[in-house]
Amino acid sequence: MGRIIAISNQKGGVGKTTTAINLAACLAEKKKTVLAVDIDPQGNTTSGLGINRNEIKYSSYHMFMGECDVLKTLTKSVMNNLTVIPSDRNLSGIEIELMTEQNNQFILKKSLDRIRDSFDYIIIDCPPSLNILTVNALSAADTVIVPVQCEYYALEGLSELMHTIKIVRQRLNEKLEVEGIVFTMYDSRTLLSNEVVENVKEIVNVDTFESMIPRNVRLAEAPSNGLPINLYDEKCTGTWAYRNLASEVIRYTRRQKNAKKKSEE
Repeated sequence: MGRIIAISNQKGGVGKTTTAINLAACLAEKKKTVLAVDIDPQGNTTSGLGINRNEIKYSSYHMFMGECDVLKTLTKSVMNNLTVIPSDRNLSGIEIELMTEQNNQFILKKSLDRIRDSFDYIIIDCPPSLNILTVNALSAADTVIVPVQCEYYALEGLSELMHTIKIVRQRLNEKLEVEGIVFTMYDSRTLLSNEVVENVKEIVNVDTFESMIPRNVRLAEAPSNGLPINLYDEKCTGTWAYRNLASEVIRYTRRQKNAKKKSEE
């Protein structure tokens, strides 16, 4: 059964989509079968994995609205082992359209549960807000990875996200866990980056990944070329950072599986 990971932070500009794209790509590079689910109306994960949004027939919007089966949304990306459920601009109004739907917080879960056995990992790129789409992602996910940028307002919105995760765990998805915080736009040369890392570790009682994503020009350039960083520049520091993050995610999965086996013995 594939593990579902939501990439979420209600604050924009923290490297959320960059992390979703490149974590998915680096897991696929390691021979894992991966599904990237784009539920951000901006659709940057979709275009960042080489998919032309103007040529999409079925998207996550159609899935949410019950207009197509989830299998029809599966779209090939630029990488082997990596499939995408693309985004749609119509998602920006989904909150109103789903207002009268019963159990509307479980739509994504029901769809992904049908196909999760076909993938090792399902990576969900959430919108930068705590709306019905994010709640759907958290209701469907096994774990959450929270990107936090190493800048002055790093803690802004983080406590609200943690509170939302707590409520979702209590009411909708008791198995949901925070896998960890990944620091992005990190610059070891600056005092600020190191201060942010220490402040987050002190204030938020959540594990952090050892891998830190650097502020890197190549990471910024890759999406405009419709490529994940490991295809755009396989040797840059951004590529190695996301490869290391993928390795950490795989090790986490192994630990969870071993712990589950022991508890069942």
